[in-house]
Amino acid sequence: MPDEPTLGEVARRLEDVRTDLRDDIREVGSRIDGMVSVEAMGYELRARDETIRRLTERVTEIEQARAEEARRHDADLRTAEDRRRADKRLLVTALLAPVLLLLLQVYVFSKGAGA
Repeated sequence: MPDEPTLGEVARRLEDVRTDLRDDIREVGSRIDGMVSVEAMGYELRARDETIRRLTERVTEIEQARAEEARRHDADLRTAEDRRRADKRLLVTALLAPVLLLLLQVYVFSKGAGA
């Protein structure tokens, strides 16, 4: 029976296995301690989703405000454009019409309409 280990050798091997097992369990425990719990992860995900929802709402509000501002600006431009057209018509009627009437009177008097 020379191939069989002695009781002392079996005890040493058993002690080595026990020590390795204890070290492995400690390592697994330290890894587990470093992990986030499912509950904490759920809280974190809900907080992130809430933040994203609030940011999305804020962006939507800003886009709507800019669109409204652009509509008001376009309306102001149209109003200003309408005012410019009215001013041009006023200039034509206020300046050009009297000049044309004066030229017509000069022409009529030069032809001697009264004679």
